[in-house]
Amino acid sequence: MISKRLKQVADYINKKDIVVDIGCDHALLDIYLVKEKKLKNIIVSDILQSALDNAIKNIKKYKLEDKITPILSNGLENINISKIDTIIISGMGTKNIIKILRNIGKSKNIKKIVIQSNNDYYYLRTFMKREGFIIKDESVIKDKNINYITMQFIRGKKMYFYSDYMYGPVLKLDKNNLWYFQENLKSLEFINKNIPYTSMQKKYALKKIRVLSKIIKKLNNF
Repeated sequence: MISKRLKQVADYINKKDIVVDIGCDHALLDIYLVKEKKLKNIIVSDILQSALDNAIKNIKKYKLEDKITPILSNGLENINISKIDTIIISGMGTKNIIKILRNIGKSKNIKKIVIQSNNDYYYLRTFMKREGFIIKDESVIKDKNINYITMQFIRGKKMYFYSDYMYGPVLKLDKNNLWYFQENLKSLEFINKNIPYTSMQKKYALKKIRVLSKIIKKLNNF
């Protein structure tokens, strides 16, 4: 019913979570959460009326109007955030996600945020840390030849290192993710070899290569 990448998001949601799905698109994830995860209700939103109309169409198709509430909203603007404790954002870039979640740390009732971004994971992780959240879990999956990383954030304090922000404190400890780091290293080495860099860019690229090499070596020794 849903794609592998959306199933990965659903795996971080529990029956008792009170959820809003920002940027719900066709609401297929949300229908799955109600039918398979047994959520009693969920709010779905999108900034585009056309996308929300697609969601409404599917909600009616599965006769879930009493459990899934669609709201036209630019991020969280029209959402009563005091009535939820979990936020899902998937299928967006980090820049848009940060705009939506800016100052989310002040909303104390928000206990969990599940994010599936498609770029700039370093900035996403550092932003969430500043907002008062830590990474409880994260996973990577390949779906239609594209890698997707899903992160589960909860409130807390923890010290992270550069390698944690760049490549994930949980991801880098799981040998099942070796393929992902090997792909990253191969791509980075190719770019470093074939694309002209400034001295600063070169220094940064070599740093990432060193970090990746250490992660891969450690995973190979597990």
